[in-house]
Parts: sequence; structure tokens; C-alpha cells
Amino acid sequence: MKITDISPENEKHYFCCLEEWSDDIKEAGDHKQRWYERMKEKGVKVKFAVDENNIIGGMIQYIPVEHSMMEGKNLYVVLCIWVHGSKKGRGDYRKRGMGTALLKAAEEDSKNLGADGLVTWGLVIPAFIKASWFKRKGYKVVDKNGIMRLMWKPFTENAVPPKFIRQKKHPEKVKDKVNVTVFRNGWCPAMNLVYERALRASKEFEGKVEIKEFETIDRETFNEWGIMDALFIDGKEVRTGPPPSYLKIKKKIEKRVKRLKKLNK
Repeated sequence: MKITDISPENEKHYFCCLEEWSDDIKEAGDHKQRWYERMKEKGVKVKFAVDENNIIGGMIQYIPVEHSMMEGKNLYVVLCIWVHGSKKGRGDYRKRGMGTALLKAAEEDSKNLGADGLVTWGLVIPAFIKASWFKRKGYKVVDKNGIMRLMWKPFTENAVPPKFIRQKKHPEKVKDKVNVTVFRNGWCPAMNLVYERALRASKEFEGKVEIKEFETIDRETFNEWGIMDALFIDGKEVRTGPPPSYLKIKKKIEKRVKRLKKLNK
């Protein structure tokens, strides 16, 4: 196994999170590619774990903290570390040490770039990125937000612990229509998938739904709301992990449309 950097020859694998086989990835659109093109100049870094047959089995992406969902100074933030775990496509690459190797490579790279530490996040539930995995790698919890944990590994004595940037505003209902509000940053295909499904479902109720879209790659927009990726229906946040199906989102909107119709009789 070896760790390599992203290049024009292999970046297509990054855009689909190594899941070329997935219909969901196709449905998520090209938002990640467009995000990457804009964030390259901001310092986003991507590395791949490659096996002995030169097949990419894992990836990590990290970025300067000022362009992340955290608050901090002179730190890099791991947005996502992902080892392909499906038998479909390229196969299951878990339990081969790829995740550990990728994280170590990101740590060394961040040090060489002059960062005071590397930051990551994890969940306390057994899903996707687990906080417990990072704890075993020497990361310490410095902030909490629901089921999310913010963790870091400082490299210098002067390193300042990061914090989650919390929600500052809440979408409001609109009169005489169902309000569907979507926030999209672009770095995560799972959230891009939610965005695409929500827009498609909303269009099924033309004239009855008002759609509001916020692109949070715009830092001013993100700082105004304190929300990076989310879906709200009539001001109520919809759980987006794992991404709800198109039919589930459509039913939620339909329920609010029917309720509004009754109130207006």
C-alpha cells in the first residue's frame, strides 16, 4: 500500500468518493467537483490510499480551518476520511490499515505546512465516521454538538483548541406556502444528494412550495446562518444522515401541503 496525492489523472475518483458504481452518487450531481475547483486555491488537500494492484481503496480530504465548519487558528480540518467498504465496484478495503495510513499522512503534511494541529470530527453513534476511532489514534475531544464530537491533535504548545460554529439563525415559515429551505456546501456527495432530492420533490408541488437555497461555500452566507448543509421543511430540520430517500422527502413535503390546504379551507 502507498499514499499518493490527487492529480488531474485520478481526481475523477475523488469527485465520486470512489463509488463510480453508485446510482446515488450519480444523482448527487457535480457539486463536489465544482466545490473542489473553487477550493483548490483555498488549500484543500486530498490523498489516496492505493493497494499493490494500483487500485485506490481509500481517501482523505482536509482543509484550512477557516474554510471549514469549525472555528480555529492555524489548523487543518479533516472533512472526511473514507475507505471503500462495499463489495460492489472496487471492493471492500476495510481492515487493511488504509484509514490509519491516510490519517498519519495528513498529520505529517499538516505539520510540514506549518499547522499547529489537525482537527477532525466524529459521531458517538456507530455510523460513518466514529469518534471512537479517532480517540484510538490519539485525538482528544474539545467540543460537542449533539451526537457530533470535535477532536484534535495539537502539534505545538501554542496551539489553540478549535470550536464548532453553531447555528445562528433558523429558517422561518412563509405565508400560504410550504417552505423548503436547503443549505448546500458541496464537499459531501451525501448532502448534495439530499439537496437534489429535496429540489426535485419540491417541484412536484408547483405553486404550493417556496424553495429557498443557500450555497454555503460562500463564507458570508455560512457565517450568517452557522449552517453548512441541512434541509428544513416549514422551519423543521429534516435528519439527513443517512440521506433520506426521494420518496421520504416527498412525503414530508406532501404532508405539509395537505395540512396547509386544510388550514386554508
